Amino acid sequence: MGIVKYYNFKDSEAFVFDEFIINQVKEGVVIEPQHNDLLNDCIKKHFIGKKMVYISNRAKSYSVNPLIYPEAEKIPNLVAIALIPKTQMMRKNAEYEREFYDKPYEIFDNLSSAIEWSHSLLTQL
Repeated sequence: MGIVKYYNFKDSEAFVFDEFIINQVKEGVVIEPQHNDLLNDCIKKHFIGKKMVYISNRAKSYSVNPLIYPEAEKIPNLVAIALIPKTQMMRKNAEYEREFYDKPYEIFDNLSSAIEWSHSLLTQL
């Protein structure tokens, strides 16, 4: 389960693995619905015909427009989102954002737990 590809995008760093993408958004960025285009392109390139999970490692402070979630739901092989907030405020924001996403969406205290959940979820599908 080693890293397949690393991307250093303008607004984030993405680490692509066999079953998931770990994305770390850069400090001060505002995530808008158009950011889904980049995510969708990455998923199409690395996960053709394969279910996958998006893991957001929220190590930096940034803003999220919750309208990204209804758009993300349209990505067919994206089956779930996992978030790892760094602070209590980030956790509250993640809990609020959960209301906008109807697929599995979980919040974790650490990256290891998010990866374990992702693997478990994908083996059940």
